[in-house]
Amino acid sequence: MMSSRLLGAALALAIIAAGTTTTHADIHATLTDQDRAEIKALLAAYAPALIGCKPDAWADLFDTPGGYFASGPRGEVRERLALMELVLSYDRCDAPPAATGGPGGNAAGPDPVIEPAPEGARARFHYGRGQGYYDDVYVKTPRGWKFKVRTVISDEEIAAGLTPEDFIEIRKLAGDDHGHYENLYGDHDNPTPRSGLGGRQPFRVSGLRLLVSPEGVRGLAYLRDNGGRYEDLYEKTPAGWRIKERKQVLPAGR
Repeated sequence: MMSSRLLGAALALAIIAAGTTTTHADIHATLTDQDRAEIKALLAAYAPALIGCKPDAWADLFDTPGGYFASGPRGEVRERLALMELVLSYDRCDAPPAATGGPGGNAAGPDPVIEPAPEGARARFHYGRGQGYYDDVYVKTPRGWKFKVRTVISDEEIAAGLTPEDFIEIRKLAGDDHGHYENLYGDHDNPTPRSGLGGRQPFRVSGLRLLVSPEGVRGLAYLRDNGGRYEDLYEKTPAGWRIKERKQVLPAGR
């Protein structure tokens, strides 16, 4: 039988452990006015850096490594270099600086409802004139508040009933989280891995590209080390997302 001394020590340890757990869970239970102000400043800096073709400034808004920008057509852009390449992929960045229209965007920034979250904070709000929205996760770092995740959901994707969680599930199903797929460059509609031919090859996709189609969601991914490409079709079933069709196209000569 446990002695009273040992029992008391065990109870004390249990109380300490419980108190530690509660404290950890409550770290982000509230946000201060200063936190909200800094997050709004982060949001206000987003458009001027992107539209103003400032790759370093835009990449600095993300908590890399680890943080990322995500959209169906662009993939999950996690590497700092890829974030910078994404900014410069727009045609406006080929124009002389005076023709880019200045920093662009609304200097005041959006005014979303920012809520506490286990990671730090979250917000979801519309962009543009349609129903498309940003789904954001923010994290507080030694360098201030940064994007942990910014996911863009378009009007077309909303019409198809897709959510950020759907894209996460499809990418996991397709193996996009294992680093097996190449970044894609070049033609907007038919991107491929970067070629050695030179010339302008703007960044298009990080890993798996996902596009809405009448049949479901279509995926395109090029395997690393010249392994060819996958052309996928995904469908949502009562049991979750599944690969309805996967076509592997091997490189010429294989």
